[in-house]
Amino acid sequence: MKKFYMILAAVAAMTMSAQAQEIQGTIEVGDFYNTTETYNGSFFDSAPTTFYLAHTGAQMIYTASELADLQGKDNIKITKLCFRFLNNGAYEDIMRNVKIYMEASDATEFAVIKEVKQFFTFDNLVYEGVDEFSMLDFYYEDKILEYTLDTPFELPAGKSLIVTMVYDAEDDDNCTVGNDYAPFYTSGIRNQGMTYTDNTNSFVEYAQGEYFPDATSMLGCGTNVELPVTVIEYTYKKHTGIDELKATTAQDNIYYNLMGQKFEGNNLPAGIYIHNGQKVIVK
Repeated sequence: MKKFYMILAAVAAMTMSAQAQEIQGTIEVGDFYNTTETYNGSFFDSAPTTFYLAHTGAQMIYTASELADLQGKDNIKITKLCFRFLNNGAYEDIMRNVKIYMEASDATEFAVIKEVKQFFTFDNLVYEGVDEFSMLDFYYEDKILEYTLDTPFELPAGKSLIVTMVYDAEDDDNCTVGNDYAPFYTSGIRNQGMTYTDNTNSFVEYAQGEYFPDATSMLGCGTNVELPVTVIEYTYKKHTGIDELKATTAQDNIYYNLMGQKFEGNNLPAGIYIHNGQKVIVK
């Protein structure tokens, strides 16, 4: 007669799954909360906008080195941008239609063709909304602009982030007057921003015209602009390891030999088997 011996309580066959937790983070470009430096040159050198003209556009390159805190993180998504400006005496009610575009790039500077700097093309819209400011409410005070993206932008690791911002007023009457153009605070990082200004045509319309992507002062462009101080909010995935162990379903009449071959429990040949997570010897 064949004899069955149950040798030891076997380790159950298990499956493991890893949990990915979404983490929020921020990157500060420049000294966002403490800097006192604003750009004091021409109004068309102020990024991301100037309130002095009805239509503006700005492109900014945030390089991989400036976004170094993102290295080693998975599934990075940009979710929010913040900028800060000073109302240095403006008192008008200002309204702007705002569009934000984002691209990933290997570029760290703007291209130059025949000694003319070139804007980047843009079409990936991630935010569209309206800014309304009653400048008198924060007369000679700071104001922070916050843009939570309609569509979080996935930025591959090691890439630069190209941000294009378009501001449009209904007409050229809805602008600041005199020298009160409400300049933005700067990071001191020069040559990574360019601007477009006009009282008639939007930057989007300019980008569809015959002169794009050329950027010259004759076209109302600032080509040597400092990055504004910026806070970039993002999320990423952090893998936290095993979150659960699941035992496989037992099969009462199924046995496996040490070669992995499957047998039913009747008339087993002599040998060693695994049955419901236990080692069984048949003699």
